[in-house]
Amino acid sequence: MERIVEQGLLYDFYGELLTEHQRRVYEDAVFGDLSPSEIAKEQGISRQGVHDLIRRCDRILEDYEAKLHLVSKFLAIRDMAQDVERLAEECLATGDMTLVEKIRRISGQITGAL
Repeated sequence: MERIVEQGLLYDFYGELLTEHQRRVYEDAVFGDLSPSEIAKEQGISRQGVHDLIRRCDRILEDYEAKLHLVSKFLAIRDMAQDVERLAEECLATGDMTLVEKIRRISGQITGAL
């Protein structure tokens, strides 16, 4: 997974668990694409403090994912839903009703993962 996409997903799932200060700095760095110098000036901290805080936030978010696996479950469910969509389209296009069993199996995996 591309690093920025990974950071975005981790933040989407676990960002609310960071402190307000951590969220502001992390959002400025990752989503606002501000330089550490710009963030440091805005937040009244050193550039090194910004670097340390971003690394700490990355580690915190990765630790939450290692324990809860919400992002990996989301990605797996998204992939299975895309498979269901593809199989349904193929079933409708070809009239091959044997694909319905594959769709049922995948939808059972999705509901079992929730």
